[in-house]
Amino acid sequence: MKAIFTKYILKFKQPGSTSRGILHTKDTYFLKVTDDKSTGIGECALFKGLSVDDVLNYKQKLQWLCDNINLDQYFLLSQLIEFPSIQFGLEQALLSLESKDSFKLFPSKFTQSKDKISINGLIWMGDQSFMQKQIKEKLSTGFTTIKLKIGAIDFKSELNLLKSIRNEFKANEVELRVDANGAFQYNEALEKLKRLSDYDLHSIEQPIKTNQWEEMAKLCSKTPLPIALDEELIGVFNTSDKEKLIQTIKPQYIILKPSLIGGFRGSDQWIKLAKKYSVDWWITSALESNIGLNAIAQYTYTLKTKIPQGLGTGGLFLNNINSPLVINNGALYYLNNNHWGDYKFIFK
Repeated sequence: MKAIFTKYILKFKQPGSTSRGILHTKDTYFLKVTDDKSTGIGECALFKGLSVDDVLNYKQKLQWLCDNINLDQYFLLSQLIEFPSIQFGLEQALLSLESKDSFKLFPSKFTQSKDKISINGLIWMGDQSFMQKQIKEKLSTGFTTIKLKIGAIDFKSELNLLKSIRNEFKANEVELRVDANGAFQYNEALEKLKRLSDYDLHSIEQPIKTNQWEEMAKLCSKTPLPIALDEELIGVFNTSDKEKLIQTIKPQYIILKPSLIGGFRGSDQWIKLAKKYSVDWWITSALESNIGLNAIAQYTYTLKTKIPQGLGTGGLFLNNINSPLVINNGALYYLNNNHWGDYKFIFK
C-alpha cells in the first residue's frame, strides 16, 4: 500500500459563531491509501482550538503514518492514540480501500436509501433575532428536535428565546437541547440549570469548563436538567481513565464526536462504558466535510439508536464535496440517485 495526505480548507457559507469565536474557514486533512486494485479515502478532521491533537507536529505525524502505512492496522492506531483525528481518518481510509464502493463503509439499509437517521437542527450563536430566524427555519422544514448554542448573548435573552418556543410548542411537539460549551461559572451553574429547566429541556451539554470532575459530579447529582458531557471526553485516551471519568461524574448523557475521541474504536469504548454505567449517549459530527460526515453517519446507523443524532453540519460549506447525504424533514438520508462529487482534485 501507499498513502499520501493533503490539507483542504473548508469555507463557510456564512460565518459560524461559537463560544470559541467566529469561524470563516476550517482546515481539514484528507488521507488517500492505494494498493494495486483500489483507492481508499478518509478525513483526518482536525478542529483547531478544540482537537487535542491540534499540535505543531500534526503534519509530521500524518507523514509518519504515510511512511508506515504497511504496518499492522492496530499497531498504527495504538501509535496514534494522542492523534484521534488521524485515527479517525485511517479507519475510514482502510474501510474505504476494502469496500466495493469507496464511500460505503458500513453497508446497511441507510446506504441502500431504505432508512434514515433522525437528527437535531442546530441553531448557531448570534443575537436574538438571528437565532429566532434560524429556529423558525428549522421548525418550518420539519425538525422536531432543536439544539441551541447558548453562552454568546446575555442569559436573559436566551431564556426569552426558549420561552418563545415553549409558548408555541410543547415538549412533546419540539424537543429542545442546549449546548453551553462550558460557558457557565460553577458557582452560578446550578441556579442557571434550574432556570433553564422551566422550559422542559431535553438536556444541556457541558455547562461548565472541562477538567472540573468534582464540580461536574456535584452538578450532575443535583441538576433538575439532564447533563451531557461533550468536550469533557476529549483527550481522555486510556480505557481506565474513561471509566474513572464516568464513575466519578455520573453524567446523564455523553456525546460522542468520533473525529475528536479516536474514531470508531474510541467511540465503541465510550459506548461500552456508558452501557455498563447506565449512561445514555448520542453521536455528533464536528464540522467535518461530507467525507467525514458520511463515515460518521453510516457508523451511527449501525448502532441502532433511536434518539436524534447531531449529524446536520454537511451543508455549512461552500466548497464541500458533493455527496448523496440529504437532510429532509428532520432526518438524514443517503440517496443513491445522488452521486459523489470528484474528490481527486484535492490531491493534485
